[in-house]
Amino acid sequence: MRHRYGPHPDQFCVLEVPAGAGPHPVAVVIHGGFWRARYALDLMDALCADLVGRGWAAWNVEYRRLGEGGGYPQTLDDVAAAVDALRDVDALLDLGRAVAVGHSAGGHLALWAAGRRDARVALAGAVGQAAVSDLREAHRLWLSDGVVEQFVGAAPEQAPERYAAASPIERVPAGVPTLLVHGEADENVPVGLTLRYAQAARDAGDGVDVVLRPTDGHFEHIDPRSAAWQAVVSWLGRRPRS
Repeated sequence: MRHRYGPHPDQFCVLEVPAGAGPHPVAVVIHGGFWRARYALDLMDALCADLVGRGWAAWNVEYRRLGEGGGYPQTLDDVAAAVDALRDVDALLDLGRAVAVGHSAGGHLALWAAGRRDARVALAGAVGQAAVSDLREAHRLWLSDGVVEQFVGAAPEQAPERYAAASPIERVPAGVPTLLVHGEADENVPVGLTLRYAQAARDAGDGVDVVLRPTDGHFEHIDPRSAAWQAVVSWLGRRPRS
């Protein structure tokens, strides 16, 4: 079922709920695509179906992206509003077990959302799948033809306050358990970003689990048959009520 959280055409989420009485834990699922408008939430449909089959409600988030009114801060505002909109959903959901799961740029948004201090719905955990967790480093590496600068609207030296507000590594501790899964053969988002974030988060006091997949690239994460995804659902299965 589609739920709107704002007036823009891209401000909506799709909720899928398992059979049974509930209340159901919730996975806030956030797609990637380097924040660009040509990529949409259907990238995560297969993962959502798998989560529902495992007893999780899936809250698949769409948001404004580059080319459709997105970027800083609009995309971040949308993700925050989408998470908080769970409070108004008429379904038996266990919001004490709401965990964000995001791939690539969606991993950036999942980790960012987990660190919010003013949330109506406080996340109980976060999963970054090949997450763009360090925007300054991603800019330095000029990932995807400089998309970080397009997203933030400036280079780090021009707008350090934007990077401080938008980059998960600069917002630690997030204060929630975190899982990072990354393929060491990933050519789209280098595994070094995950290693940098994990170290910074642990140094700040966060509990962070890291699963490195030696032969995986970037897209195994969105295949529910993959070992990378099995690492995620295994970790989710161990999440207690917050």
